[in-house]
Parts: sequence; C-alpha cells; structure tokens
Amino acid sequence: MLKLTNIYKVFNEGTVDEKVSLDRVNLELKPGDFVTIIGSNGAGKSTLMNIISGVLLPDYGTVEIDGNMVNHLPEYRRAPMIGRVFQDPMAGTAPAMTIEENLALAYSRDKKRGLRRGVTAKRRDEFRTYLQSLHLGLEDRLNAKVGLLSGGERQALSLLMATFTEPKVLLLDEHTAALDPARAQRITELTEEIVSRQKLTTLMVTHNMQQALDLGNRLIMMDKGNIILDVPESEKQHLTIERLLDEFQRLRGEKFASDRAVLA
Repeated sequence: MLKLTNIYKVFNEGTVDEKVSLDRVNLELKPGDFVTIIGSNGAGKSTLMNIISGVLLPDYGTVEIDGNMVNHLPEYRRAPMIGRVFQDPMAGTAPAMTIEENLALAYSRDKKRGLRRGVTAKRRDEFRTYLQSLHLGLEDRLNAKVGLLSGGERQALSLLMATFTEPKVLLLDEHTAALDPARAQRITELTEEIVSRQKLTTLMVTHNMQQALDLGNRLIMMDKGNIILDVPESEKQHLTIERLLDEFQRLRGEKFASDRAVLA
C-alpha cells in the first residue's frame, strides 16, 4: 500500500548547516499495517511524514501509494489518498467554520468539485452518525464553531475528518502529544477503534514508548535519518520499554544517561 525506496533528503546542502535528514530510507507497508515510529529529535520522523504527504519532495528516491508513483504529485494532489492528523489540535480544521462545514470539506476531499448543495439532509444525518461514534456529544453541535471546541474535541474531529473517506494511508504525527493524559487516552482509544474498523494502513509517529508498544502490529525506530530497528508483530508483542531502551543504546553504540528522556 505504501512503499518508499532509497529516500534521501538533505537540507542546506553545501553549507556549514548541511543536515542529511533521511539517508536512503526504505520502507514498505502492506494494506492494513499499523506501524508506530519512535526516535529522538532530529531522527527524521517528521521529514518522513512530509515526504509521504508531498509537503517535501525527496532529493532522490521514490514514493508509491497503492501501486502508483506519486513523486511528481504536490500535496493537494495526494490529499485524496492521504489522511493526516497533526500534533497541534488547532491544525487540520478550520476554526471559523462550523463542525458541519468542516465535515463537508472533508467529505468532498476525494470528490470532483461541482455546483451542488454543500450539505443535504441525508448527508447531515450521515455526519451525525459519524460523530456519534466519538461519544463526545458533537452530533448535537453541528452548527458550533470548531474554534470553540476543546483541544481533545478538535483532535477527535480532526481524526474523524482524516479518516472520513477511508484514505489509502493515514499519517498520525504525534497527534496525542499536546493533550492532557485523559484526553490523550481517549484519542488513542478512538485511533485504535477507527483504524481497526476501517482496516486503514497507518503510520504513527510518537514519543510515547508505551503507546508505540501498545498500538499497531509493527514498530520502527529511527535515528540520524535511518531506520535502525524494524520490529514485526511476532516480536513486538513481547517488547518492553526497558528492552526497547537497551536496543536503542546498543544500536547507537553510545551510552546516554538520558535515553529514556530521548525516546519517551
């Protein structure tokens, strides 16, 4: 479903600030894979997500989604194939628009534009049904401005909008990091429910090692622009945070007193 081949990306090439963000990264996700990604700051995680979504283009290497090469496609052309939820609850929605209007935009993401009524009575009923699955009461607040919602409510809505049209690939970019523990737990539960129900091919970046272990069927560790560890489902279910930290230290070949802080 998603295939990255020899992805290379360097910033400020030829200057004293040159940084290789991704160094010939290869990654393949089968349909329905739910892969969690951990790694220290600067490991290349966000660059990887931006390369997949089209925000950035690789210096070389290829990106394939559902068997189609998308290297030449800008972000807006990839949008029908990709759902993405960001760390900031303020991103991913239009705060000045209502819940209903935001959902209408998400609904039309993979459809041809035309002159038609934005929200029909039937579609409004569909919106209510989808919102009921969040168990937040948002189905009774269709005309509320999204900017007035709490961070957790906005992130839940962003998750729903990102998966509304069942995208080929779902990208979750530390989407619970900015929430308090209770709301983060609810969004984590919703993520698991939606991904499982729709069998979405998902890539999730997180700094929460327990979350990385609990979710998904595969775990990837990145460091200095490389994938240094790729744990399949058969091994992942036996992993612990302590063993993950030991593996991180071993693979880096250095001793860090703050390993737990680096990854957690």
